[in-house]
Amino acid sequence: MKQISSPINAETWKIEKIGVIGPGIVGMPMAAMLAHARIKIGTNQPAKVVVLQRDSINSGWKVDSINNGKSVIGGIEPDLDDITRDAVKAGLLSASSDFSVLSDADVILVSVQTDKKGFAPDYGPMFGALAKLGEALQNKPASKIPLIIFESTLAPTTMDTLFREHFKKYGLVEGESILLGNSPNRVMPGRLVERIRESDKLAGGLHPDTPKLIAKLYNHIVTNGEVFQTNSLTAEIVKTLENAYRDVRIAFSTEIVRYCDENNIDFYKVRDKVNALLSQSDAATSNPNVVPSGGILIPMLGVGGHCLPKDGILLWWRNIETGMDISNSLILKSRIINDESPSFAFEQAEKTFGNLKDKKIALLGVAYRFNSEDTRNSPTLTLANYLRDNGVSYIMHDPYVKNDDQNLLKYNQQDHFTRDLEEALLDVDYVFMCNSHKEYIDNIKKITTTSKTLKGVVDACNIYQADYFRVAGISYSGIGRGENNPSDEFTSFVFDSFQAMEHGLAIELSKLIEFYNENYAFDEFNKVKFSEVQKLAKTCSTGCEIADPIIVTEVPDYKGFISKLVECASKKNN
Repeated sequence: MKQISSPINAETWKIEKIGVIGPGIVGMPMAAMLAHARIKIGTNQPAKVVVLQRDSINSGWKVDSINNGKSVIGGIEPDLDDITRDAVKAGLLSASSDFSVLSDADVILVSVQTDKKGFAPDYGPMFGALAKLGEALQNKPASKIPLIIFESTLAPTTMDTLFREHFKKYGLVEGESILLGNSPNRVMPGRLVERIRESDKLAGGLHPDTPKLIAKLYNHIVTNGEVFQTNSLTAEIVKTLENAYRDVRIAFSTEIVRYCDENNIDFYKVRDKVNALLSQSDAATSNPNVVPSGGILIPMLGVGGHCLPKDGILLWWRNIETGMDISNSLILKSRIINDESPSFAFEQAEKTFGNLKDKKIALLGVAYRFNSEDTRNSPTLTLANYLRDNGVSYIMHDPYVKNDDQNLLKYNQQDHFTRDLEEALLDVDYVFMCNSHKEYIDNIKKITTTSKTLKGVVDACNIYQADYFRVAGISYSGIGRGENNPSDEFTSFVFDSFQAMEHGLAIELSKLIEFYNENYAFDEFNKVKFSEVQKLAKTCSTGCEIADPIIVTEVPDYKGFISKLVECASKKNN
């Protein structure tokens, strides 16, 4: 396909209105920060930002909340409430459920949640919003060429094969009457504003000029990071890869921690030694509110959130469609390992404390990560379902999760939930620390003294130190909390295994890129280069060091223990 000249001149580009569809953990901070930045491009007046939220039972309330100057994101989100209030007060930020207000927008950010269904993306909500957007843009002024930027995580090829074709149905042709770009978010609950300001960002497009326009706009809010320009397919691959490789590293770390727990080895000493050898050290071993970024991560109760459980599958989607053999995929094998973690943690606790089936258990922390209200794919809910299925008495607590949280309701767990910490702790036998909320750090004494029947604490999120419980006379067990120092031989084994794993992952990635280039790169600009993917992935602030694709010739073995992921890596030699 021959590339045509851009319909927008970057030098004369004018931005008067910015639309943001979806005020979730991506759209809300982006909208507030774009309005707060008082952006003047091609005009003396700052661009106004309007947020679109469909009028639904669960989320329709967000329109009034934003128009009253309130952020709609719960949990601890530094600066977001102040920025939202300021922007609304200045008349630069508003919200609506009427998509027709986007008909004259110069830029439209799409921040609609995407999901998976089996081994394919689930774009139901996305296309629901895009249908309304297409209808609105049919009434755009003839001279207006809107730039549509997808902040959502997308399966590779989505921009070209799905979204380009969608807008054609409404007479909106990419590169002529609209420009389509993607700048996949790198936000993190609890640090939304910080991550937008500080983190490097990707700007992709189907047209070579689109990334330049995105960068020109986003440089106003990405003040301490860099906006890297690339094509849409590369941006799609890098974003899904970042989360897929994090999922793989968690799975590898989980394999190691399970061996450590079986053999009473201090996993955290192994972690620090191996990460030092990898030159990928971080402070997460000793600080539960630091986001791990090393090579060896911190296995907890399980892997939750919206991204990690699905993005590796999205990365593989088009390959799976062809019937390709997936049995030796490190990315897909990691999903199996990580999905086992909640029930595995309970079984491990029983090995330490004995039968827990007739005990009362408190699960503290329902959100999937600390200081957040986000319960999507929460490992705590998975564990709660497991306990219910096995007839174990339990109660859950979280200071940020609402009583009518949609995932509590989805799994019919609302009757097992309370926001009252003392109620949760009353007469329990064991406490499972599932999440390192600051409130649990500050209230460790209340957690250990409220229940007169408390027998033990299971630390499944690396929140506490064992010494405190020894002094308090309470039994303590935690994931990775073995007492023996790792031998030099074991440390070397883990290091060698990690390197074999990362080389196998690189081979898997290189074959995926080769597939996409052969089947979906429609011109030279849109081809994907492995070296560029390496470079862009490395800009992820939580660590995404992609190794070179080197054939794995030896499989490390320690007293009969071999990593399943390394076994997958060794089978990629053909």
